[in-house]
Amino acid sequence: MRDSKLNKSFGNGDSRPSRRDFLRRAACAAVGATAVSTTIGDLRMINAVSAASSPTDYKALVCLFLYGGNDGHNLIVPTDSSTYSAYASARGPLAIGASSLNGVSLAVSDGHTYGFHPSCPELAALFNQGKLASVFNVGTLVVPTTRTQFQAQSVPLPPQLFSHNDQQVQWQTSVPDQSSRTGWGGRCADAVAALNGTSNVSMNITLAGTNIFEVGNQITPYSVSTNGSIGLANVSGTRLQAVRDLLNLPHTNLYEQENAKIMNRAIDNDALLTTALSTAAPLATVFPTSTLGNQLKMISRLIAARGALGHNRQIFFASVLGYDLHSGQIGAHDNLLRELSTSMNAFYNSTVEMGVASNVTTFTASDFGRTLTSNGGGSDHGWGNHQIVMGGAVRGQRTYGTYPSLAINGPNDTGLGRWIPTTSVDEYSATMAKWFGVSATNMPTVFPNLSRFANPDLGFML
Repeated sequence: MRDSKLNKSFGNGDSRPSRRDFLRRAACAAVGATAVSTTIGDLRMINAVSAASSPTDYKALVCLFLYGGNDGHNLIVPTDSSTYSAYASARGPLAIGASSLNGVSLAVSDGHTYGFHPSCPELAALFNQGKLASVFNVGTLVVPTTRTQFQAQSVPLPPQLFSHNDQQVQWQTSVPDQSSRTGWGGRCADAVAALNGTSNVSMNITLAGTNIFEVGNQITPYSVSTNGSIGLANVSGTRLQAVRDLLNLPHTNLYEQENAKIMNRAIDNDALLTTALSTAAPLATVFPTSTLGNQLKMISRLIAARGALGHNRQIFFASVLGYDLHSGQIGAHDNLLRELSTSMNAFYNSTVEMGVASNVTTFTASDFGRTLTSNGGGSDHGWGNHQIVMGGAVRGQRTYGTYPSLAINGPNDTGLGRWIPTTSVDEYSATMAKWFGVSATNMPTVFPNLSRFANPDLGFML
């Protein structure tokens, strides 16, 4: 059964990301705290310094957001005897048989052995090739938190802790204790934007519509469909020229002037992106024809077009819905993880084909984890979760963070196997931001709360 007390206390919303919710946050007039507002605002003055000190080689970050709360317990499972026994006992009907897991070998032992979900042989293979790593028990935190502190409510906790929309936003902004109109991907882009010169098309491109992750003070996300640029429907040739002529008429009203400028820029960017995609070398890599597969295929095409777009840095956002599995979890989660595994594998292969495998880092994120215990046919909202990071620059075949004790009501548990995170979203994200080119000087501006935690670099990037 769901924990109604916790749901009532912390909120429990629809797992589908709310466009209204994201837009409301993105449109906030100011950041909630003066210190955060000041540091985030400082990004407007950073670009010249970043351009002088950062490398000019190509790099891309690809965020795969698994909306609803992925069950990390079954993505990667401990297989050493004592830990697997605790896992199987607590999971009940959700437990996966040890013999069906895709076993992996660790380059550096963390005291456990592991296997990936039966639907994820590709992820296991990438792990064994050293191209993928797992990061354990990551979650939103205001400050490091123990079970005793959680129970006593003696330290500040992320607001609306088990609410989908709130935790999605907190994962994407990395400022859980403040309202923010920018995401950490957007702030990273602000910090390194000068590396892209005068490129007109935004370096932050979303294949999944509205998100706050890519919203910066200067950089705004550019939305692209899996079929390419999104232009004016059924408007081309003489019709398009007629629109241009109307836009270029003299406008005395300031609103009309700005609207004409924005429309002209959008039309120009549509033409630029369409041309760049059409002239980029075609890819031989075959992608699965799934929601995520189609998104990652377009991201590969956009990477191939990076030269024509003038991009030395790119940040992409892709997503999949459906991970909020309170019932029917076994079959549905099998299918979702199969999609994740086959799509990520194809995407990695495409980066190898393009010669940029070491320049592209792909990572998962999700609202929160799930309860270790089952409610019968599924699991309920959790907190800490296991994530994976993939790419040629990943120090793979290793695990990072701390695998939680699986004891119900043990040292990591808030109840029902809802793990208190031992690695913060800040630490996880900052490790990739450092690789991406955000300097040590700028890191506190991109991650205002990072200094509260012990590990600003978890070490999973080369």
